Amino acid sequence: MSCVLCETPSSPLLFEDARLRVILVDDEPDYPGFCRVLWKAHVREMTDLAAADRAHLLDWVLRVEAALRAELNPDKINLASLGNVVPHLHWHVIPRFADDAHFPAPVWAARQRDGVAHDVDGLAARLRARLSATE
Repeated sequence: MSCVLCETPSSPLLFEDARLRVILVDDEPDYPGFCRVLWKAHVREMTDLAAADRAHLLDWVLRVEAALRAELNPDKINLASLGNVVPHLHWHVIPRFADDAHFPAPVWAARQRDGVAHDVDGLAARLRARLSATE
């Protein structure tokens, strides 16, 4: 079975270790700073991981959240682990702004308005630096 999340992502890599990688999702222009924390091994659910691996994964989800909050000062951060389309364990870490195209609804809901662009020049480099400082 082919799995798009098992492949090396083309999106900017923010962090990687032996167990996971963090990418900046660059195909979501309405959602600047949208990140994914991808578990490298092909597993479906959090409970497929050993306790230490679950702790490591959640720790990195929260590190990404903290870095996004510090860099973008969003109105809210959405955390989601769905995997309905691609059953490979990953987390979405999505900064939300009151002026985005879907707020306050989820990013996957019907669009409510045109979103407002946010300045994200150099965001990948800034997030990469923040995340490497937390190691």
